[in-house]
Amino acid sequence: MPTVLISDKLSADAVKVFKDRGIEVDFKPGMSAADLLAGIGAYDGLAVRSASKVTAEVLARAAKLKVVGRAGIGVDNIDTEAATQKGVVVMNTPFGNTTTTAEHAIAMMMALVRQIPSANASTQSGKWEKSRFMGMEVTGKTLGLIGCGNVGSIVADRARGLRMRVISFDPYLSPERAIEIGVEKVELDELFTRADIVTVHTPLTDSTRDLINAGSICKMKKGVRIINCARGGIVNEADLRAALDSGHVAGAAIDVFEVEPAKDNVLFGHENLIATPHLGAATQEAQEIVAVQVAEQMADYLLTGAVSNAVNVPSISAEDAPRLRPYMTLATQLGSFVGQLAETSIKSAKIEFQGHVAELNVRPLISAILCGLLRPQLDAVNMVSAPLVARERGIEVSETIHEHPGDYETLIRLTVETERRARSVSGTLFGGNRPRLVEINEIPVEAELGEHMLYTTNRDKPGVIGQLGQALGDAGVNVATFHLGRTAPGKDAIALIQVDQPVDRDLIARITALPNVTQAKALRF
Repeated sequence: MPTVLISDKLSADAVKVFKDRGIEVDFKPGMSAADLLAGIGAYDGLAVRSASKVTAEVLARAAKLKVVGRAGIGVDNIDTEAATQKGVVVMNTPFGNTTTTAEHAIAMMMALVRQIPSANASTQSGKWEKSRFMGMEVTGKTLGLIGCGNVGSIVADRARGLRMRVISFDPYLSPERAIEIGVEKVELDELFTRADIVTVHTPLTDSTRDLINAGSICKMKKGVRIINCARGGIVNEADLRAALDSGHVAGAAIDVFEVEPAKDNVLFGHENLIATPHLGAATQEAQEIVAVQVAEQMADYLLTGAVSNAVNVPSISAEDAPRLRPYMTLATQLGSFVGQLAETSIKSAKIEFQGHVAELNVRPLISAILCGLLRPQLDAVNMVSAPLVARERGIEVSETIHEHPGDYETLIRLTVETERRARSVSGTLFGGNRPRLVEINEIPVEAELGEHMLYTTNRDKPGVIGQLGQALGDAGVNVATFHLGRTAPGKDAIALIQVDQPVDRDLIARITALPNVTQAKALRF
């Protein structure tokens, strides 16, 4: 009989699910790190929320562990890489908290525009300061959503019910989906200039870190209100404090912080700040939903081997796994390559399988491609949820099977159409297990992807390669590999450069400014 440890506070319904399925369960909420480390070796499964830290050290002691289930979306407290290396499946519940988080954002907005926390404190202290707490109606005001996925679309629905105008910036939101949910899709700068209230509903990624900073706040209306119930780090806290002090920002409601628990923060103490301790998912209903979901998922895996909502493995049968494994890596890389380059919403994704790969079960490969394609903007997406997320966002996904090989014995090609252009990338396996890119936008290339890559497009002119190398050298960035391709002499050319450390924004700006360079992008794999 499998045994499961619940080390955090989960609904009693989760315990019942395990017991009803014939799984032995130990419910020990509030375990210390030392106790978890000492006891983990006895369990096949571990169910957690955010308090327990499932570190590499814990996983090293987990001799029997097969699955870690996170009741919620974020898996920041789980060392997913270490779990993958040990063969432990990491699951989450990506959709259980969406309504609760959206409702908290709406509650924060209403509390902010009517100054409810300050008015409550004043009244309960014996004062009667009606003239001090002059509020603002939300009816007819413009709400700017940064991110319009699962949570953002619910916020939009609730805001429209309050008779607000809703605009949204989301590179992955299709025009058709925007019309369906009743929002106006705009570019980010337009959102900043038009919105009376700005609310954030996007994951924390390299592209969204410090997205709201001194520069973006300057573009906003004087008197704007800012809400963040998504992830700490998207709003630059020091810059927001300065804007609150100057009065340019009339108020802010913040549920998430760069450092949590937030015992001391630059924002604290400002009279126009509302702060809550990461309560977005803190409702009884949400906790029960995610607890039951994670228990059901873990029980399915332990009893039948079925995998759902896993963040580190796809849904693959035991028979297919050995043959598919190198293709899964290739598929994820192809999707991630295009996903990191896409700067506008994706309309369609055409996936072609040619040669040997066409004889395999390609469904997991399609999920892997879509996961890689969407993950640069959606940290909660995984192999299981990626097809559903693509459908919800109006992305048309098609597949074509070519059983007869072409130039390569096996080939996967991904062609993605965005609002502005189409991009394609093709890959194969060298030696049966080594992924390689062999074509980018119909330009032949042979490239192995590493953790840190620099991708550039340029006009094929003398000196460009030397200037690229010089720029990287001046920045102290070491080149590992350098791959080139071109359509024809003097025409369009590309470079795909593997480097030993991340390429920062300043260096990208310097490279983009080089003569004949038309695009530069830092990629991570």
